[in-house]
Amino acid sequence: MSADIKKPGTEAGEANRVTELFGENVFSIKTMRNYLGEKACNSLVATICQGHSLDPSIADEVADAMKTWAISRGATHFTHWFQPLTGATAEKHEAFVVPDGNGGALMQFSGKELIQGEPDASSFPSGGLRSTFEARGYTAWDPTSPAFIKEGVNSATLCIPTVFFGYHGESLDKKVPLLRSMDALSAQIDRLGRLFGIKTAARAYATLGPEQEYFLIDREYFDARLDLLQTGRTLFGRKPAKHQQMEDHYFGAIKNRVLSFMEDLDLELWRLGIPARTRHNEVCPAQFEIAPIFEELNLAIDHNMLVMDTLRQVAEKHDFVCLLHEKPFAGVNGSGKHNNWSICGPDGKNWLSPGSNPREDAKFLTMICVLMQAVDKHADLLRASVASARNDHRLGANEAPPAIVSIFLGEELTDVIAQLEKGESREKNGTATLHLGVSSLPRLAKDMTDRNRTSPFAFTGNKFEFRAVGSNQSCALPMTVLNTIVAESLDQICSRIEAELAKGVAFNAALQMVLADISHKHKRILFNGDNYTAEWRKEAARRGLPNIRATPEALKALTKKESVAMFEKYKVFSPREIESRYEVYLHEYLKTVQIEAQCAGTVARTMIIPAALEYQNRLGATLTSLKTGGVKASKSTRDLLSQVARLTDDALVAALALEKAVSAESTDKMLTGMAALRAAADELEGLVPHDLWPLPSYAEMLFMM
Repeated sequence: MSADIKKPGTEAGEANRVTELFGENVFSIKTMRNYLGEKACNSLVATICQGHSLDPSIADEVADAMKTWAISRGATHFTHWFQPLTGATAEKHEAFVVPDGNGGALMQFSGKELIQGEPDASSFPSGGLRSTFEARGYTAWDPTSPAFIKEGVNSATLCIPTVFFGYHGESLDKKVPLLRSMDALSAQIDRLGRLFGIKTAARAYATLGPEQEYFLIDREYFDARLDLLQTGRTLFGRKPAKHQQMEDHYFGAIKNRVLSFMEDLDLELWRLGIPARTRHNEVCPAQFEIAPIFEELNLAIDHNMLVMDTLRQVAEKHDFVCLLHEKPFAGVNGSGKHNNWSICGPDGKNWLSPGSNPREDAKFLTMICVLMQAVDKHADLLRASVASARNDHRLGANEAPPAIVSIFLGEELTDVIAQLEKGESREKNGTATLHLGVSSLPRLAKDMTDRNRTSPFAFTGNKFEFRAVGSNQSCALPMTVLNTIVAESLDQICSRIEAELAKGVAFNAALQMVLADISHKHKRILFNGDNYTAEWRKEAARRGLPNIRATPEALKALTKKESVAMFEKYKVFSPREIESRYEVYLHEYLKTVQIEAQCAGTVARTMIIPAALEYQNRLGATLTSLKTGGVKASKSTRDLLSQVARLTDDALVAALALEKAVSAESTDKMLTGMAALRAAADELEGLVPHDLWPLPSYAEMLFMM
């Protein structure tokens, strides 16, 4: 954080400083008006706000304006900031400095450099789209996401959000398919809007508010745990007597050290124009959450990637380490990224919010049915979109939604959907029965549902919350999939209505028929109860809903014939591009498990087992000393030695089996081997003295801050 930025509240009027610093490191519309001519500025604003094609003739002027602004913020370099298939962000810095031929230098930045870059594509995952020797790849400016300044220790860098693609035009990143899916969704929303008689020409778009969960632990504990350093999660660790079962951490008073971190975090995010709004303690000790105000989808995802980077950087300044792994600690809460998704229609209104008249309520209920059909048909694709080795540990455990995808609507809205199926509606007091002519729908309340924290896809009043996304994941793939399946559902529903209209059927009657049919066919996806229970798993199986627990099986949905055809139809992924994603994500899963298995074996062999053997020596020496002194050792003392010896042997046997599984590259055996090794090691942790145990405990990591 810059030295000249003071914390809010340190003097009178300091609160105004927050509004002044908000977005100061962003080349926003507000900023560009001070650096661009009116014509160029208006053209760029039309591209950003209305989706117009970028005018290449303004590139040099925009580049020069960006450079001038960036230099005023201390920048010496620029970079094309992109999101390859690693799941992280990437950047290659280039200096503005150009020799002037007289022993001096100029600061230059051209429109060509702004619009396109050329990082080496061969070292990024491509899933077969690029061979190792085919190095050429391109980045291209995404003007809809503003450039920003990333500050270093001694200087700053101008970061330009871009897409990333290969020599033959295939997408090598997560942003290109996202932008394509947004276009597909927008086109179908506009189409439905025309059927509802909406004549405004505003651009329809999706919005997102991603809640980000994370853990903070002391750096000294992190540095002492090879498993955290190598894998991001604890491969060993005995659950302490007290953890989250008292439910006293959630929304509790924030400790001063953590609050200091959060204050600095907010300031840094605000300077980047990120509308961070909510901060609080989460359920598990040492777990926290930050949530922003909703933004347009593409920008919200870029901002979330920056949130994750900033969390790590600010944590380091406070001698914390921020853990974004989905399950850093076994047996307690994992961390998710709740994706709160909604739609803004061409009328400028939220189409997932009940309206002010029956016509708008009909539009709202149409969108509910659109989502019912989309999620029911493609539940496996939504599951695939959040699949990873990390998230497999979280889904279905300790406050995370299960791997079974279902929709929560709440009792009242579910009842309305049931009425749609029957072709009638009831007033709330149950005294009147009305024909469902859409225009005579009963009034819908704004807050007609409770919240269901166990549902993976829950309606929460004016949006749907997709809770299955992992904390360390990019939101891009889950939102790309959601956009696409909703676009397909909208397309099919609009086609059905248009076919009925062509027969002379009135719009209300056509809509009523289509929605009733959807309700009948797809109501199985609705579930308002506790998603954690065994009863629900049985009921879901009876309904035919998929329950896909492991990533390799889940990822197969990406390459199903129906999925490939859908992605190709809406120009989101070509067949080669979706096949490449399957290969990349499967490879990532296999390598993650292999790294964890190798790390677990190393920790066990070099740290845990030696500590257990040392304790055996101590116990053995004690028994020998007692015998030498003529004292008969108690049975409990002898049993303790036997127990430690047995568990140490169990750990050795499990470590050997794990090493063989790694050598054989058997993923299933690596997973079972790690579980067996952990079981023995965690039991040993409860027996070996603290001064001998080589790893910081859960109690220390979760409570000592």
